Amino acid sequence: MTDTLYRCGCNPFAQTGRSKLQNKRVLLNQQIIKQMRMRAGAENLLKATSNNKVREQVVLELSYVNSDLQLLMEQLEGLNSSVEVYQNVQETSSIPLIPLGLKETKDVDFSVALKDFILEHYSEDGSNFQDEIDDLMDLRQACRTPSRNPSGVDLLANYFSQLSFLETRFFSPTRQIGIFFTWYDSFTGVPVCQQNISLEKASMLFNMAALYSQIGTRADRQTQTGLEDAIAAFQKSAGVLHYLKETFTHTPSYDMSPAMLSMLIRLMLAQAQECLFEQITLPGIRNEFFSLLRIAQEAAKVGETYGEVHQSMIQTPIKNNVPFFWTTMSELKTNHYKSLAHYFVSTALLDHQLTPSDDEDKQEKALSQIYDAMPEGRSPLDILKDKEERRRIGKAHLQRSIMGHEEAIRIHSRCRDLQKLYILSDILQAGLRRSLTKFEQNDKEEEFTDYMLAPDIISKTEKKAEMEIPAATKVKVKDLFQRLGPLSVFSAKQRWSAPRTIRLRLQDRDLGFTLKGDAPVQIQSLDPLCPAAAEGLKEGDYLVAVGDTECRWLGVSDVMKLLKDVDEEGVNIRVVSMLDSSSQPMPTKSATYGGLPKTYSMICLAHDEDDKKSRKVAKKPSFLSWGLKNKQKSGSTLSLPNADYNGPWNRPCPTYPNSYNESALY
Repeated sequence: MTDTLYRCGCNPFAQTGRSKLQNKRVLLNQQIIKQMRMRAGAENLLKATSNNKVREQVVLELSYVNSDLQLLMEQLEGLNSSVEVYQNVQETSSIPLIPLGLKETKDVDFSVALKDFILEHYSEDGSNFQDEIDDLMDLRQACRTPSRNPSGVDLLANYFSQLSFLETRFFSPTRQIGIFFTWYDSFTGVPVCQQNISLEKASMLFNMAALYSQIGTRADRQTQTGLEDAIAAFQKSAGVLHYLKETFTHTPSYDMSPAMLSMLIRLMLAQAQECLFEQITLPGIRNEFFSLLRIAQEAAKVGETYGEVHQSMIQTPIKNNVPFFWTTMSELKTNHYKSLAHYFVSTALLDHQLTPSDDEDKQEKALSQIYDAMPEGRSPLDILKDKEERRRIGKAHLQRSIMGHEEAIRIHSRCRDLQKLYILSDILQAGLRRSLTKFEQNDKEEEFTDYMLAPDIISKTEKKAEMEIPAATKVKVKDLFQRLGPLSVFSAKQRWSAPRTIRLRLQDRDLGFTLKGDAPVQIQSLDPLCPAAAEGLKEGDYLVAVGDTECRWLGVSDVMKLLKDVDEEGVNIRVVSMLDSSSQPMPTKSATYGGLPKTYSMICLAHDEDDKKSRKVAKKPSFLSWGLKNKQKSGSTLSLPNADYNGPWNRPCPTYPNSYNESALY
């Protein structure tokens, strides 16, 4: 493989914040699998023994193992809550976003299995393809540490495309070749091991989506260019997740189950919508009636989107596996952005009075479009013309803004991981202070408390975040094993005879046959009395070599050029015959952890990281199948609440305990 771009990932030993987290994830996954082996062994012993003393001891040991597993799960949840290391280091006033962590895997040694298959199936010396096998293994290893930029995405996309070639070349529907793919659940650390290459392809798509989310999180959201990059990245992340959900169904890993993927798609789109809102408000918000109402509806749209995310996160069984940090962050943002919407509506009503020079019809229409039903049944024009009514309704919106920010601050205090995000606390406090200040400015001491409840604001956006399936999922690459011949002919589903050498001699200046087809060419119109037929040439044979020249990729004209100089002594040609492939498919061997203890298969994962020996596993059906605006009235501007925060994203985030329910695994 000549292009080093696709062979090099990040330095796995680099001491960056992100690499440290991934290394911790690797160690946790190894500890989780160790504890699960111990638990499976204890449960088997519990079933096998009738000795009461032994059973009591085993039950005690099981309680210790389950306790250790719970602690490990909480540590893994803490890693998924450590969002600060993924943020842009220059961010000082933006609410943090949530990235997805990369799925971890174990090393795979393709060498022995592919060499054996090449020798047995294609009758070629597998050692001649050692360079191609090394390139494949280097590519997979590099995909474990992709760089957080478009080059990293290209790296994953290249390997994903190579997997399609690999599947067609080597993964026969009638047999297994003994290559096991092991991937760990991103949320629970539960390992899944299968011989089905679809698990590898699905996991690579998940990591591609995760990498896009990390690119979006890292973007500088204080610039228009950075916000455009973040929006595109989150929309592409949602598109890849949607492609994964639609292409690979019945996945054995819970983080790739349809319910979890649907939630993750909503989360990515919500974060894209949040960046779109920040893009609109980045230049500043004009303190003008129509502009304020427009921004209010945009903020309401972001709050509504995060509300949908929060609702999907609290559904069973997702709530048992999603980090508590994620759930509280989505709930917090729902309240925060809805509070902003009420604040902007109140500002439009309190700071701007209807004057003779204003367009009454336009303002009336704008106000009527932000409510499902007008407050207390009043008409929009009556509200606009009545100064006291404007003030009363504006104060009602301020009250809802204050209550929403207070609720967001309360939610913030519930989660220890959120409490460590000091910038988030500062932004919420700034929003609350701004609403309280405006309420005090419009409050009269002599008036009685008005308990009017402001109606909800209709969400509306000029640009809705949409899924975008990136071209990276369908990138064209060069087949590493193209020397085996055209993929349409030389594939794992076809069965071939061993190459036969035929001595080709002219008879009356005639070869005794004609050629047809594209590469590779086939023998047709064979004269049964010609010398080649006597030596074993058959109708329909594929011509793979003339003399020392390989012909698998040559067409008829090129092959005829090689044969035109055949003299009386003749030339050796090599041909292969296609055999009957009507044998019944074998069931897929697979092993997976998850769900009830009786579904465990410990054998295929019982070896250590360095143990490369093949082991026999119980036959199970494969879990994985795939198919397929307005005039200005004032030069003043408003801004979103922000915090003067100059510190880098380097504060530690502790873990937060959350229940782990085994039965919730997919």
